[in-house]
Amino acid sequence: MNNLFFTIPAFIFTIALLVAIHEFGHFWVARKLDVKVLRFSIGFGKPLFRFRGKKDNTEFVIASIPLGGYVKMLDEREGEVAEHERHREFNQKSVYARFAIVFAGPLVNFIFSVFAFWLMFVIGIQGVKPIMGNLDTQSLAWESGLRSGDQIVSVDGKETPTLSAVYEQLLSAFIERRTADIKLSDQRSLYFHLEKLEKEVEPSQLQEIIGLDIKLPVEKVIIGEVSPDSPALSAGIQAGDQIVAIRNQQHELEVHHWRDLVRFVITKPGQDILVDIIRNNNTLTLDLTIGEVKQANKTIGRIGVRPESVTPLPESMFTVQQYGIFSAIPRGIEKTWDLSVLTVTMLGKIIIGEASLKNISGPITIAEVAGHSAQLGFENFLRFLAIVSLSLGVINLLPIPMLDGGHLFFYLVEMVKGSPVSESIQEIGVKIGVMLLVMLMSIALYNDFTRLLN
Repeated sequence: MNNLFFTIPAFIFTIALLVAIHEFGHFWVARKLDVKVLRFSIGFGKPLFRFRGKKDNTEFVIASIPLGGYVKMLDEREGEVAEHERHREFNQKSVYARFAIVFAGPLVNFIFSVFAFWLMFVIGIQGVKPIMGNLDTQSLAWESGLRSGDQIVSVDGKETPTLSAVYEQLLSAFIERRTADIKLSDQRSLYFHLEKLEKEVEPSQLQEIIGLDIKLPVEKVIIGEVSPDSPALSAGIQAGDQIVAIRNQQHELEVHHWRDLVRFVITKPGQDILVDIIRNNNTLTLDLTIGEVKQANKTIGRIGVRPESVTPLPESMFTVQQYGIFSAIPRGIEKTWDLSVLTVTMLGKIIIGEASLKNISGPITIAEVAGHSAQLGFENFLRFLAIVSLSLGVINLLPIPMLDGGHLFFYLVEMVKGSPVSESIQEIGVKIGVMLLVMLMSIALYNDFTRLLN
């Protein structure tokens, strides 16, 4: 219930805001080019709120279904046009004017993304320093030469002051299946050969495969609670036990922090392991079979214990990525560009079959992430808004009829051939566009429900 308190309002606000921004782009340029706007609607369906503007008596509407919007302009194809207003009809404007009006929607989405990232950098976003702790000897990070105590300062020439910044850069290299150049604080260079990963590997598995882990303060891991009918209870673990080490046939790990235990367990579902504990000043070794739990479309390990306490991470482990008002502008532009290219690359990989359709998300996933981002703080919600806005811009520029990109494609053809694309061709295009959008939405909703049920 607490999650819904954030999720529903955050989702509605996100969609309404980004749709309003997109449609305002069409609306503003249309008016500047003297096209009469009849209606500006946020959402579809029954109007909840409406009023008339002074100029042109334009109707402004907020409707009941907040999953889109539209700007209705004067157009003889949708109704009769008075003779004295024909010069203000959308379809009577030059192809360049029509192109500008349609292109303005996605363009404003990109501009908003730059603004949101700019504001995020001005406010500053806190993150954990990428100083390595205990690394899994079977991870890509270890195989590439990364060791405990190493601090990553850049990936592919891009500054990475936080661990999340490191993963953002590695995600780009992963999607493009290329080698990532890692620079460390001691001037050494390492290389993560992401092109060697199998095609079936999904972005959601990236953190697990690379295996970066931060350096944590040493503290005793004492069990505070053991869940009923859990693998830990079956193995004989009790509240008050101190876990000091955990191992299987391939790997042994000294447990110096609660996170060490969690990281080991979740990556080894169903495996038989040995757990070294201290109980009443005696050291015992227990056999334990890690349980299996479905989460986010994958299986993770679980043993059913909670810690007695977890000490908060010290302030020295955190840093704030922050820039001045002017120096944050190029950062916002760069961030928007990089993530736009990443989105296009990912879509291309999905189309040619080199990336899974499971990476497509719909409104349910957006709602969940919106609610989660809202709980994490304003700067994280700004990041979310920026990413969704640029994604909206990219998707709307795809040359699919029904989307802005489809109209822009027809206008480009008109510019080249000197006459509009025939109505019969446009009708065929619209039918294809509807079919593609229904397929895309069906896949997105299927993925959403699959994640939700898991």
